[in-house]
Amino acid sequence: MHGSIFALLKRYVQTQYDHSTWVTLTELSGLETMEYDAKEVYPDEHIYALVGHAAEQTGIPAGELHEKFGEYLVPDLMYMYQKLIKPEWKTLDMIEHTEGTMHARVRQEHEHNAPPVLKVTRLNENELIVDYVSPRRMGGLAVGIIRGLATFFDEADRIDVMPTTSEEGERVSIHVRRT
Repeated sequence: MHGSIFALLKRYVQTQYDHSTWVTLTELSGLETMEYDAKEVYPDEHIYALVGHAAEQTGIPAGELHEKFGEYLVPDLMYMYQKLIKPEWKTLDMIEHTEGTMHARVRQEHEHNAPPVLKVTRLNENELIVDYVSPRRMGGLAVGIIRGLATFFDEADRIDVMPTTSEEGERVSIHVRRT
């Protein structure tokens, strides 16, 4: 997992809870000595441990935490990739172009970067299907990012996001519709 995700996860935990919660999560995960560099890649097991312990500590299921974190990520992701984003894009356009722009760039930056593969099928002007494929099984993060994009583009009241398969699988189908 890319180090920037860990840096943002730390900030998320600290802003949504507090610094001591982050310290507790790293201790429970055996990662208290880790300092995550945004330009490095770390074992996926680190994120699983941190989110798993966060779920235990908060009583919020891991999938729901992934969604909340995904929503939180969007402003930072939009800032990081602003040069790749066309000004006329809105929520559905961003989803449609993520694989060929942002994910392609991430893969070029480091040979071990492995964002999920997103196969997006545009059904019509207002509807698409996202087929998320990743051995990480973090479809909830993708659902959260989609919801976060809708908020970012001020379309949250008009975008319906509906996973049509379990968000915990390697393959997750997500139906997105603008009403």
